[in-house]
Amino acid sequence: MSKRDYYEILGVSKTATDGEMKVAFRKLAMSYHPDRNPGNAEAELKFKEINEAYQCLSDGQKRAAYDRFGHAAFQQGGGGGPGFGNEFGDFMSDIFDNFFGDGRAGAGGGRGGARGGPARERGADLRYNLEISLEEAFSGKAETIKMATSVTCEVCSGSGAKAGSKPRPCQTCGGYGRVRAAQGFFAIERTCPNCHGRGEVIDDPCSACSGAGRVTRERTLAINVPAGVDDGLRIRLAGEGETGLRGGPAGDLYVFLSIKPHEFFQRDGADLFCRVPISMVTAALSGEITVPVIDGSQTQVRIPAGTQTAKQFRIKGKGMPVLRSRDVGDLYIQVFVETPQNLSKRQRELLQEFDQSASDENHPESAGFFSKVKDFFDGLGGVART
Repeated sequence: MSKRDYYEILGVSKTATDGEMKVAFRKLAMSYHPDRNPGNAEAELKFKEINEAYQCLSDGQKRAAYDRFGHAAFQQGGGGGPGFGNEFGDFMSDIFDNFFGDGRAGAGGGRGGARGGPARERGADLRYNLEISLEEAFSGKAETIKMATSVTCEVCSGSGAKAGSKPRPCQTCGGYGRVRAAQGFFAIERTCPNCHGRGEVIDDPCSACSGAGRVTRERTLAINVPAGVDDGLRIRLAGEGETGLRGGPAGDLYVFLSIKPHEFFQRDGADLFCRVPISMVTAALSGEITVPVIDGSQTQVRIPAGTQTAKQFRIKGKGMPVLRSRDVGDLYIQVFVETPQNLSKRQRELLQEFDQSASDENHPESAGFFSKVKDFFDGLGGVART
């Protein structure tokens, strides 16, 4: 009995792409799988026929031979027929790796040790909290820190094996670090229980690191804090984290910055704010005050006559630098008028004399406010009380 055309079996044209054939195969394979059709001999034969067709057409060389010679290309040793011998389980596992796997087969190729071996376990990332002053955030700082972390064992150079010996490939997984188990139509891949995914077994571990390939040591690291950093900024030091097991790559170190509260300044981005008390006389008659600047210098601010509490004066370019930029923020001086306390008898008399001689022109805001209050109550028909 002659064999059916492979393209006809999969229900695709001869110009079908690999992706189109994969979709067609997956749909048919799921429909005729023996687990879904128990005791159905016809479905089992159909299932084998579908797999044979896809095994041929999914291989570029076999497909080219089939397109030219048909089924004769695989007869009498003409190209190695698809077959269903001991390789059938491996074939189906590879197919489902392509459908549902994580792509390792494509990257490493083959099975067992031929896949290129397991990836070395990367070391953990570490965190270090560094507190600096606002002045240090303004100018930048070269900081040196000390911290205990895992480093490569010098005795075994990170291999984990005693001097004169070396790890051997795991026989259970062939050095791959993972093993496969076929369960019906599916192939499940798990971490090797013997080597725990490392692909190697150490028979004679290093006494200095107990086979881990790393030991804990205190390290001294230099950190460059750039000018303009803000609270909560994270600095990444690549490769300065924990060393990986048995020669694995090191993780990263993340330095988290926090800035101490300042005695005078509050920060908002690149701008600084400084709240300064002034006397009632300075506010009323004008004057000049000296205020601090974050760079350690001082500057003069002229207070005009009649200045009120919460008035702000901007000093351009005296704020914080903008990180990785030539821009600089501004300094804002916010004044508040301090009410005199602990007055002497003469001082009280002078203030009373001023109050008796003062008019609404001397206190325009309060006069205007209470005038509006009076109008408000008059409009309600009520009586304003003083």
